[in-house]
Amino acid sequence: MSLSTNLQIDADRLWQALDDMARIGPGIAGGNNRQTLTDEDGEGRRLFRQWCEAAGLRVDVDSMGNMFATRPGADPDATPICLGSHLDTQPTGGRYDGVLGVLAALEVVRTLNDLGIATRRPIVVINWTNEEGARFAPAMISSGVFAGVYQESWAKDRVDAQGLRFGDELRRIGFEGETPVGTHKVGAFFELHIEQGPILEDEGIDIGVVTHGQGLYWLRVTLTGQESHTGSTPMGKRRNAGLALARTVELVHETAMAHQPAAVGTVGHMEVHPNSPNIIAGRAVATIDIRSPHRDTLEAMREAIVSGIDALAEPLGVKAEIEIVGHFDPVAFDPECVAAVRRSADRLGLSHRDIVSGAGHDACYINRIAPTAMIMCPCVGGLSHNEAEAITRQWAGNGANVLLNAVVDAAGVVA
Repeated sequence: MSLSTNLQIDADRLWQALDDMARIGPGIAGGNNRQTLTDEDGEGRRLFRQWCEAAGLRVDVDSMGNMFATRPGADPDATPICLGSHLDTQPTGGRYDGVLGVLAALEVVRTLNDLGIATRRPIVVINWTNEEGARFAPAMISSGVFAGVYQESWAKDRVDAQGLRFGDELRRIGFEGETPVGTHKVGAFFELHIEQGPILEDEGIDIGVVTHGQGLYWLRVTLTGQESHTGSTPMGKRRNAGLALARTVELVHETAMAHQPAAVGTVGHMEVHPNSPNIIAGRAVATIDIRSPHRDTLEAMREAIVSGIDALAEPLGVKAEIEIVGHFDPVAFDPECVAAVRRSADRLGLSHRDIVSGAGHDACYINRIAPTAMIMCPCVGGLSHNEAEAITRQWAGNGANVLLNAVVDAAGVVA
């Protein structure tokens, strides 16, 4: 049996599944708050498992909570073609970041079932645990353990802002599986995701063919000065951690601008203690996020920021401590998998362009151990990590159709 040139998913069914999942952990402004290992995450996982089992998939959960839903192939010895993303969200997250990739992967299987298409290789739909890193840092922690980047014991000892431990919360919601992490085989991995940027929409392009992913550093900076009265402490006698924080924000911006193009830097997390109107800040904590698709650039930015913070803190009488709390190198995705995405878009008559992912994704870690590619669809205004995040039914369907054709191409059709 040859691959049909118009193999298409049921876009209405996919859109309904996205809507049904969004009802779990609703946000306050139309999005979602389904942070990892919360009760809401557990409820979303149970619904996903129910849907997978109804589609005839065998669902297995590993010891990091990663969910694997398998559709058997005709060749029981063939390594599977895997596809998926994540169901967890930011505290004020959208309805599609990550979720589209998981539910589009499920829709691929549902479509193959509807059409009676058998594949030579098994197909596995995956939901990775804690991609966002919003509750437990770092991001992509469970795919990182799967790929050998992190130790499982270290990952399970991560704590959230309330001091709750990752491993305890995973067990509490009932998703600490018995299968050792990393034992599931991956022949290739495809991840569909919203772009989280404005390029595709601005250029009127249907599909982003992701060739590379940016590397990243998260640097946690603790600035320690001395608390004192705002009215009675002379300006020249102050050890103001807040002032050091303000200059750090400026330093990060200037460093990113000095390494253009394709470099970004942000201080998105900031805390000032004791945060009182009439007390000079004695301590400030911030997390710096720097990214570039070029490793040399990324390392140069890190070095400039670390040395720059030390230089700005010392004259202020402030002590600076800097810890790397997240890091991954830039990624070049597998050329053959990337070519399969291009062929699928061409076959479907969809416009496409190469694109570099500005965000981290589970695919970035899986690419270390198996051939991997990513597919992107536009999102309105490039907005993501925001409850106003939006896509259209057509964009979702286009991305899922490219995913379907690329996966079937890789898995092989049985006559």
